[in-house]
Amino acid sequence: MMARIGKLFGVGVGPGDPELVTMKTVRLIREAHVVAYLAARQRPSNARRAIESYLRPDHIELPMFYPVTTEKLPPPFSYEDALTKFYDESAATLAEHLDAGRDVAMLCEGDPFFYGSFMYYYHRLAERYETIVVPGVCAMVASAAVLGAPLVHQTQTLSVLSGVLSADELTQRLKVADAVAIMKLGSNFKKVRDVLDALGLSDRALYVERATMEAQKILPIAEVDDATVPYFSMILVPGLWNGR
Repeated sequence: MMARIGKLFGVGVGPGDPELVTMKTVRLIREAHVVAYLAARQRPSNARRAIESYLRPDHIELPMFYPVTTEKLPPPFSYEDALTKFYDESAATLAEHLDAGRDVAMLCEGDPFFYGSFMYYYHRLAERYETIVVPGVCAMVASAAVLGAPLVHQTQTLSVLSGVLSADELTQRLKVADAVAIMKLGSNFKKVRDVLDALGLSDRALYVERATMEAQKILPIAEVDDATVPYFSMILVPGLWNGR
């Protein structure tokens, strides 16, 4: 008889509010042997916090700590090389559990395939192990909900932009967009705000930090302190309402 091989579940746990975790995600977490999640060493995992009430005493918890997050390190340090090595090594750890017959539920903030780190494990493991991906409420739609901001209407299109883009690239994309969600702010916030100001879009722009979390904060974009903008923040520029 062949030894059982475990299954890998990439489960979206939503933007932070535990009540936004889906029933399917809860079921798979409860059934899994191992619960894995990514975290920074200096702070607790938001993904774990969202589902902690569903953890069993006999769950094997597997926190995987990023070697680097947003801090800037001097050359010759390579951020991309460090993360590639981290994903390779942590994927190998997941594979050890799967080869031992243990089902692994990997927690994913928001949605696993929308700017989600789970995609790096999917590309490394999905061809070798049965993998089930469960979608989650992503930060973009959660932000629209808490801001009370319908994003697009009728034939309008929505663009999702990364704050990491250059000011020139952001400018060109914003010029032709009906509605925009700008993610990955943090230290990129001032650059993004300057572009919005230059294009006359600041009055339409809406800012939220940590949407649906206990520490949620909504501010006019002009009042945001660019020195304290967290990673879990977003700017939305909703499409213009035509009144119909």
